[in-house]
Amino acid sequence: MTPSINKSRRNFIKVSAAAGGGMLIGINFLNCAPDKIPVEVMKAIPKEWFEFDSYIKIGETGLVTIFSANPEIGQNIKTSMPMIVAEELDVDWKDVVVEQAPLNTEWYTRQVAGGSQSIRQGWTTLRRAGALARKMLVDTAADQWQSESADCYVEKGIVKHKDGRELSYGELASQASQRETPDPESVPLKKSSDFSIIGKSKRNVDMEGILSGEPLFGLDYKREGMIYATAMRPPAFGQILKDYDDTETKKINGVLDVIKFGDKIAVLAENTWAAMKGKRVLKANYTQEGKAEDSEYHSKTLRDHLEKKSDEPLRVDGNVDKAFAEADEIFEKTYEAPFLPHACMEPMNFFAHVTDEKVDMVGPIQTPAWTQSRIANLLERDAEDITIQMTRMGGGFGRRLYGDFALEAAEISHLSKKPIKLVFSREDDMLAGTYRPASAYKFKVGIKNSEVTAYHLTEAFFNGSMFGQMHSNFPCGAIENYRVDSHNIPSNVTTGAWRAPYANFLAYAEQAFLDELATRLNKDAVALRLELFDKAKNNPVGEPHNYEVDKFVGVIKLAAEKSNWGNAPDGVYQGFSAYYSHNTYVAEVAEVVVKEKVPTIQKVICAVDCGIVINPKAALNQIEGGIIDGIGHALYGDFNFVAGQTQSTNYHQYRLIRMPESPEIEVHFVESKNDPTGLGEPTLPPAGGALANALAAATGERYYSQPFVKINDVLG
Repeated sequence: MTPSINKSRRNFIKVSAAAGGGMLIGINFLNCAPDKIPVEVMKAIPKEWFEFDSYIKIGETGLVTIFSANPEIGQNIKTSMPMIVAEELDVDWKDVVVEQAPLNTEWYTRQVAGGSQSIRQGWTTLRRAGALARKMLVDTAADQWQSESADCYVEKGIVKHKDGRELSYGELASQASQRETPDPESVPLKKSSDFSIIGKSKRNVDMEGILSGEPLFGLDYKREGMIYATAMRPPAFGQILKDYDDTETKKINGVLDVIKFGDKIAVLAENTWAAMKGKRVLKANYTQEGKAEDSEYHSKTLRDHLEKKSDEPLRVDGNVDKAFAEADEIFEKTYEAPFLPHACMEPMNFFAHVTDEKVDMVGPIQTPAWTQSRIANLLERDAEDITIQMTRMGGGFGRRLYGDFALEAAEISHLSKKPIKLVFSREDDMLAGTYRPASAYKFKVGIKNSEVTAYHLTEAFFNGSMFGQMHSNFPCGAIENYRVDSHNIPSNVTTGAWRAPYANFLAYAEQAFLDELATRLNKDAVALRLELFDKAKNNPVGEPHNYEVDKFVGVIKLAAEKSNWGNAPDGVYQGFSAYYSHNTYVAEVAEVVVKEKVPTIQKVICAVDCGIVINPKAALNQIEGGIIDGIGHALYGDFNFVAGQTQSTNYHQYRLIRMPESPEIEVHFVESKNDPTGLGEPTLPPAGGALANALAAATGERYYSQPFVKINDVLG
């Protein structure tokens, strides 16, 4: 759903009584930090601002502040979303400063970092924010000149009359802020051909702060009087706390207190070192109440479920059983993936100060509104009593959607009556995480007269289906007899979204299967896909599918062209993969060479259709990061359980891809005037499939489970 602007004057734009110049036009999400911007490259810092409500603030000098409402987890929306506002406002980007807005459910809609939806969902709202402010400024200038607004235009924060008169935004802001707000629907938005900011690369607004070590991240946050906390949690899933002995912990210099909360124990101290050292000597006994699951159990259970049909299939077109019975050949393969941690560079952390008057929370969180409601429920407080300020995050990937660490911080502060900063160690992150569920897929097709006549996909997942709408994705619509079954297997291992949920493993499995199927049919891998898409477009079957054939075919053909598909130089082996997720179409070609009998991925050619590209430099960062992440986890993402306990506790045991292993990445965008779609996740799903297919071309070996390289083979 595209967010719409609340049209009421009270909620959309409210004029402040401040004197002097300046104006803040709110569309629910901007703010100012002029003291962080080098004054020599921008307009002078205003003495006065006029504040409308929540989005745009303009000072009498012409300096503009834009608030970024959504959480920043490295996807660069803190730069890209204000660019959209600044475009319609028609202000010079060098005169814009950006500030992270706090949680405000009245001002903003969807203050969430998840699903690669921030830009897509905010596109129209953000544009209207800038356009309304520009309209009010132009109308104010026209009134002063006793002219028609149609005779005025704007260039980089200057309203100009066709007769040559000019007034700056700074000169107009005070009076403009007193005007009635126009109906948002009545204000036209720019044509994409007139964009001067959107489509031009802009540097990350936090870049200087990141490079100079400014306190931007949750781990950096400090407050006077704050103490530090760590928490001991049950070491294995299915265990609960029986009793504990904190005698040795309280002897540690700097330890202030030990508090039990639920099945966890918090150590409070003057610093993180003392808190972690105190936790190390804390003695606790646990009892096993739930099943002590291990990886062997996970694998066997998944495969057992793949042999069953579900009571309520997710999709049924035609009759696969009949088609299988009539087929000349049945071809099937099974693919399996383990649980995976998020392994964010910045461990989980949060600040909390719970008092009788209010609950003050600060930290890195992808879902501030949901977290606010959960804290309110935990503490039996009104949500209005709880404020959440968002810091920049050192990685999210879905882990920071769940906010369990914020709830723990709130509970510890509530029990201790102190402002506390809860900090996870890396081991805490790995042992007490929220993991990508282990999963398995079985693909079964019927072949008659060298054509695919039936397609049956069976999924097994721990803790719920992760399919979402994927059951209506390609190749449904192209195959007359089509069925998707899903099995939900309960587990006491905590699971949740992991970068590109649903698609992160399914895409690899599907694309590896289609590649092997093409070989079985003696067809080119790209030609097989195009053949199926032709059927989906010209002779679709079954229920509607959720993809646009022309966009899908567009990226496939572009990737094939740019990679010189099928005509690689001698010694270069190519693998193809294409996938649609998060409203974006991606096709990738991986190129593998064999050096000293070791296959090595040297390049990935990627074609993307994501609509209008807001910030090309940031878009490339997201695309490259997704591809490298997808390749790295397909190669090395190995995570095992023994007796309910994870066996990897830190990076020395959990292998991530390393910089020298990252391939060259060549990116090609489909030129588009369509509204922008997601980019934080869509290039990850097809990456593993492209690599697997290239490896198969190079070595003849097919991979049916991830990781391709087991942990013991790469770690001493």
